[in-house]
Amino acid sequence: MTIASGTFTTYAAIGNREDLADTIYNISPTDTPFMGSIAKTKATATKHEWQTDALASAAANAQLEGDEFSFSTPSATTRVANYCQISYKTCIVSGTQDAVNKAGRTRDMLYQMTKRAKELKRDMEFNLLNNQTPVGSGASTSTARALASLPSWYTTNAQRGSGGSNGSATAAATDGTQRPLTEAHVKAGLQAAWTAGGDVDLIMAGPFNKQVISSFSGNVTRTSDVKNDSNTLSTSIDFYKSDFGTHKIVANRFQRDRDLHLLTSDLWALAVLRPMFTKDIASTGDATKGAIVVEYTLEARNQAGSAVVADLTTS
Repeated sequence: MTIASGTFTTYAAIGNREDLADTIYNISPTDTPFMGSIAKTKATATKHEWQTDALASAAANAQLEGDEFSFSTPSATTRVANYCQISYKTCIVSGTQDAVNKAGRTRDMLYQMTKRAKELKRDMEFNLLNNQTPVGSGASTSTARALASLPSWYTTNAQRGSGGSNGSATAAATDGTQRPLTEAHVKAGLQAAWTAGGDVDLIMAGPFNKQVISSFSGNVTRTSDVKNDSNTLSTSIDFYKSDFGTHKIVANRFQRDRDLHLLTSDLWALAVLRPMFTKDIASTGDATKGAIVVEYTLEARNQAGSAVVADLTTS
């Protein structure tokens, strides 16, 4: 079928108004499960320090009647440190761009700075969870400080693949040969953390291994709160009940999928030297400049209360 000769169409028209929705759709995730679960505290220097301690092992203790007391030398606390890392995001918008009529926002500078704040929060979660190399005493005016992230701290309860080794406050962990996650790995980690004195309340996995956990069969029937809806198929496990308690399971987009973290969350804290703040930067041209800055570190209050299953396959 053809149109009548001489029909004036949109293809030839000049001046038709554009149809641009006055909304900007952004699906980038901003959830930060690790920072949202751990404690918060204040740092007062670039080198943030704290102390850890432990009780003597339980032992048989039967004494003679009327016996003279004997004394053992008390053990000292352990002094631990991590360095504060500076993270920032910047933005520059021309005066003209801020002045023109725009869809979805009124001022580009405000919109861009709001975006940068969300991006900075994601960067913090990424830095806390990824196996970055710590830089502390070796930092200088040309080398930035870098905090020791979560994978560096596990030294007591770490299950690693062949060739893998623990990190420290001054070294990243060494990755080993990857192997599939099994329920036996999870049970061993929970037992190790509990034996050391922990009370794991959070299991944090990457997306692939979160699905692996949801395939665990356990030794009991699964239960789901779906309000008896016969049209709902539940395939996820959000809580794992073991001999050592009930543990919430969350997927984290910003951690390494090869690491499974079994955390006693109150034994970890985000220590902040400078809370996130905006900074106006002097203009050197016809543009507005700004930055969002934060300075922070990870406080590992006692890593023995948590565990890691490292070097897992991710596909």
